[in-house]
Amino acid sequence: MKKDENHLDRQDIAILRLLLRDSRRPLQEIGEEVGLSATSCWNRIKRLETLGVIERYTVQVNLPKLGYQDTVIVQVNLESHTDEMLLKFGRTLETIPEVLEAFLVSGDYDYYIRIAVHDTRDYERLLREKLYKIPGIRHSKSSFVLRTLKKSGTPLL
Repeated sequence: MKKDENHLDRQDIAILRLLLRDSRRPLQEIGEEVGLSATSCWNRIKRLETLGVIERYTVQVNLPKLGYQDTVIVQVNLESHTDEMLLKFGRTLETIPEVLEAFLVSGDYDYYIRIAVHDTRDYERLLREKLYKIPGIRHSKSSFVLRTLKKSGTPLL
């Protein structure tokens, strides 16, 4: 019986765990830890990339060291929910560098937006100069993050 090409085995999962912790780790080290040669490990990583399991490699920065001391969660309601309005709103958010993430959600609000700012004054500037200038916002509510209890990760690994 042929193995399903999309199936991930325990070694694939182990490789993903290691890459999530440090994607610059040498193949030799990863291979040793999961019990594979560097070549076999490289082949598995390439397969995971081809399958779309690994989407990209990034750098995680320490925002406070760059001067962004505060994170704000903004909940937004739009005046309209047409495809055009949602598309324009999303495209506008992409142009605002302080916007870290934006989610179209169900419930009382249309969007949850996570924003990095230097301080409360910087957030007030961002509201005036950028957010409040986006057409179609009916209502927004902001909450400053007091403490991060858990950073994002991959829950199944």
